[in-house]
Amino acid sequence: MSADPGDDPHVRLLLGAYVLDALDDGETCRVARHLRGCDDCARVYVEVAEASALLALLRSDDLRE
Repeated sequence: MSADPGDDPHVRLLLGAYVLDALDDGETCRVARHLRGCDDCARVYVEVAEASALLALLRSDDLRE
């Protein structure tokens, strides 16, 4: 999976795929390296990871309501 970040040096567009382990090796390394040095992106990463974990708790019946 690849997303064009445009002129934004941050990795926010890649965080969903990063959480789902859907990036190639190069992108995964780039995001991990960026998260170690960028508090803003790290904060967004935590939010995306928490949302992903909560969505995993839903059952198909929950989605019909």
